[in-house]
Amino acid sequence: MKKQLILASSSPRRQELLKQVHIPYSIRKPDVDESQIKVQDPFEKVKQLAQLKGRHVEILDSNEVILSADTVVSFQNQIFEKPNNQEEAYNMISDLSGSIHEVYSGVMIRSQDHEDVFVEKTEVEFWPLTNEEMEWYVSTNDPFDKAGAYGIQSIGAMFVKQIKGDYYNVVGLPISKVVKELKEFGIKPKYIS
Repeated sequence: MKKQLILASSSPRRQELLKQVHIPYSIRKPDVDESQIKVQDPFEKVKQLAQLKGRHVEILDSNEVILSADTVVSFQNQIFEKPNNQEEAYNMISDLSGSIHEVYSGVMIRSQDHEDVFVEKTEVEFWPLTNEEMEWYVSTNDPFDKAGAYGIQSIGAMFVKQIKGDYYNVVGLPISKVVKELKEFGIKPKYIS
């Protein structure tokens, strides 16, 4: 019987990445209170959030495989999640300007009889930014559904001087490692037999 991937996320970026590598999926969004995860270590936080989301999606059939993930930005041991308003977004971008920060994604893949959890880290360096650049960017509304108040795959790309690690991890899912791990659960891109 063919395995079916269930994405425990409504993130459009994660959906696009799975489509990009030809992995069919259905969406089953977890209804969780993320604030219950209190740890401030970014590695532990994304790991626990991915597990929280993944375990709140019920496996309805023995052929289902659940994929859940969470991504945060960390700068000087402070976690930057999604900004709530323009001031928060501006402050985050201002802090990241001219500096190196880390992006962590926690991923959990589980079936009825197996579970795999891993965390991927990517370092990102921003160019120094002017007040005008930061004010303009915040006014675009691009920062507001993204950890760290920027999207490397959208307008925020112009701030990135260099990265060390997986680009797609910064987008929100370390897709090459996810594909490799999904093979262990019997899920492959649809063009691979």
